[in-house]
Order: sequence, then C-alpha cells, then structure tokens
Amino acid sequence: MANLKHLLFMVNSGADKPFNHYAAYVVAFAAKYIGKIEDVTIYYGAYGIEMTEKGKLKGLEINDDIKKLVAGQIEGITPGDLPDNLEDLGRFLHEKMGVRIVSCATFHVIEGVGKDIDDKSNIVDFIEPVTIPEAAEIFLTAEKIFDY
Repeated sequence: MANLKHLLFMVNSGADKPFNHYAAYVVAFAAKYIGKIEDVTIYYGAYGIEMTEKGKLKGLEINDDIKKLVAGQIEGITPGDLPDNLEDLGRFLHEKMGVRIVSCATFHVIEGVGKDIDDKSNIVDFIEPVTIPEAAEIFLTAEKIFDY
C-alpha cells in the first residue's frame, strides 16, 4: 500500500452519476479500513453540490446484491454490516471512521442550497461546507486526489 497520510476524493457529479458516489464512499472506507490512511476527505465540488441536500444520498440505496458484492471483497465485513443507503454509509464514515466529508460553501449559495456560506439548513448534517481558503488548504495538503 502507498504510504499516504492525506487522501482526497473529489466528487464533482450529481445524481445522474450514482456510481461516482458509491465508488468514492466505498474506496474512502477501504482507505481507512484497509490502508489505515490517517486523513481521508470526500469533497463535493461545484457539480456535486446537489448531493449534499437532505435526502439525496439516502436515495442512493445499497441493495442486498451490492452488499454481498462489496462484503465479499473486504475481509472482516459481512453484508449485514453494510448500511442500506449512502447517507447512512456517509454518517458511519464520518462518525465512526473519521472521514471528513465537505462541500464548497460558495456553490451552496450559487445553487440555492444555502442562503449564505454558513447556512447548513438544507444539507446533510455530517457534510461540512467549507470556504474557498479552507478548500484550497484541503487540496494543497492532499498527497493524492481521486476525481469522481
């Protein structure tokens, strides 16, 4: 495995490309669980902002066939360990594994998801809107960036 400390997943797609979201979340899980990477961040960019809205990630289900497929590839995981949707997986990644899930606050305002940069009323509770300087720091400190 690579000797990384800071890994970034850039998700810049909406509901029209659900596999990008599944891939980012599952590989972020693997990076923490298998790779033991210290700092893993999922960043929702301009075209991914819609997915930060309440209910959008919950709509991306993880059915029993997908659970079996994923669990069959990761030692120590059973299908029953996996949640039923990406919102629940994101919450687990954030709360239990320390994965930071952030989004561009500027585009929250531009897209009408938030009234101002600090407005979190319409987004999932575990997603943190970040300012342009904070986003720059995330990108500049990442040792590896995966783009979905």
